[in-house]
Amino acid sequence: MAIHDFEPDHYFVTIGWHEPALHIADGDTVRTKTLDALGNNQQGEKVGERGNPQTGPFYVEGAEPGDTLVVQIDSIVPNRVIGHTRNVLSENIVDPEYVRELPENEWIEWQVDYAAKTASWGQFTFPVDMMIGCFGVAPPRGEAISTATSYINGGNMDYRGFREGVTVYLPVSAPGALFFLGDCHAVQGDGEIIGTGIEISCDVQFTVQLQKGRTINTVRGENDTHIFAAGNARPLDQATQHATTEIMRWLQSDYGFDATDASVLLGMAVEYDIGNIYDPAYTMVCKMAKRWLP
Repeated sequence: MAIHDFEPDHYFVTIGWHEPALHIADGDTVRTKTLDALGNNQQGEKVGERGNPQTGPFYVEGAEPGDTLVVQIDSIVPNRVIGHTRNVLSENIVDPEYVRELPENEWIEWQVDYAAKTASWGQFTFPVDMMIGCFGVAPPRGEAISTATSYINGGNMDYRGFREGVTVYLPVSAPGALFFLGDCHAVQGDGEIIGTGIEISCDVQFTVQLQKGRTINTVRGENDTHIFAAGNARPLDQATQHATTEIMRWLQSDYGFDATDASVLLGMAVEYDIGNIYDPAYTMVCKMAKRWLP
């Protein structure tokens, strides 16, 4: 097990089968930096393309298609005091006839005080709740997926449950898995309905583990209280189907439920969270509280 301090010098706006930026091993920890969604670094300089530029990819030695990559999000810390958001709801979030009533969409600047754990603009001050908006592994069949959207390999899910302390499970489709991350937010409500969170550059630490021969179908996650799965698709009902199916599989493979018992448990205790409903693919998260699990 090793600790890698990785200083990126280039970034990607697709998650795909790119040349690895760093080779790491099962059990290793990486300390690195991410740009904001606009491609700006901690000095506010534009050094990457706009559209959720990704740090990586990180090649995990021994990872093969059919394995599962486990990523522990150890820490997410903003490395500057200025963040940015849009100021008007996205047009696809409101009724069509209301769109003409929306004011001009502009960027606004937030003051982020990580020591005080606050983010402020105008009359509003919110507690900082750091999250990673976009991350994933290379998708199947040599594809490259735009960081504007999401798929079974992850991507721009913008789910605020992907925060410090969470464990993420990703389906490996490429040799080395090829893990990417970026697009951190200081604050964001469910759905990312103005098209942004408070976009900010960050110092991020994560630790990887490899589960050989364990095959999953889409992104899974786990925190102190819940297990959950993310379905990424459009329309929203299809995203819900993907997430619910993955939880059903998890309950049966790891917790000993048959399909009937898993169905009854979900019917009585399931929880759903909305991730991104702004981008080309929507994200629905299906959750099960651990207190109901053996």
